[in-house]
Amino acid sequence: MPGPRPVRRPPEPVSAASPCSRPTRWSRSRSARPNRASWSDVGRQERLQAARSFDASRFVPFVADGRVLGHVRHDHAELLRRFDEILVVGEAGIGFRPALATHVERSEAMARIAHRFAIEGRLSAWRDETYDIACEDGGSAAFVLERCAVRFFGFTARAVHVNGVTQTDGRAAMWIARRSPHKAIDPGMLDNMVGGGLASGLSIEATLVKEAWEEAGIGERLARAARAANTLRVLREVPEGLHAEIIHVYDLDLPGDFAPLNQDGEVAEFRRLSLQEVARELEGDAPYTVDAALVALDCLERHGLRLR
Repeated sequence: MPGPRPVRRPPEPVSAASPCSRPTRWSRSRSARPNRASWSDVGRQERLQAARSFDASRFVPFVADGRVLGHVRHDHAELLRRFDEILVVGEAGIGFRPALATHVERSEAMARIAHRFAIEGRLSAWRDETYDIACEDGGSAAFVLERCAVRFFGFTARAVHVNGVTQTDGRAAMWIARRSPHKAIDPGMLDNMVGGGLASGLSIEATLVKEAWEEAGIGERLARAARAANTLRVLREVPEGLHAEIIHVYDLDLPGDFAPLNQDGEVAEFRRLSLQEVARELEGDAPYTVDAALVALDCLERHGLRLR
């Protein structure tokens, strides 16, 4: 079924929780320590806490086959009551009608809801790409859903992000991207060199290779040299609902003369910054996406900048 005409929405604000009562500090060897006078403790703390800004009392679980697949905000749950031929909406949870028991049946039913909400302007731009919807700890997918509807239901998405690390003037540096101003989510904001969601049926490795080429012009052979570095979790309320994501983080050592070149129009520019420059931007108010800030901070720790 073809998707409805895309609906554009304003970019979501990057919300942040209050700073921790006990400040977190960076530590490095004395010879490599950046100028602390130029750093803002509040900026760093806000970025770390922004990735975990979830109040469960504002949501109701979406359950299928005894597994919690997502969390639907209460106002969104009320909107789902009209689809009573598909869903049972209660105070304690939301689930499928017993007649919808198979992957295909559930996928088709959820597609009808997504199309209706897209037409009504309740979703971001239609992507014509589906995500596998499963519980956070894995397992088989219960169904697939159009990507732009995932946040509405608070389903967990999976993504791959790659830190592009190189050397400049004998110092470690990182490639930072600026998202296209035409992106449906976080337009114009700063991002990791490569980042993309796992579409239905694609593995982590296949997504890495695909996104590395599309976003940065990195060939398959070089992309496969990326090292798995960490797995990070984002869970934060956003205007669209809930951004729940598991990020598979990779580090990729790049030749000094390599320059990323975007292929799909989703990146406006790339900048190569020393790790100290990246750290200072993250400590300040540079407009990094919540995901990208978390991934970049994680990479900085692996290169000697440690939180304590």
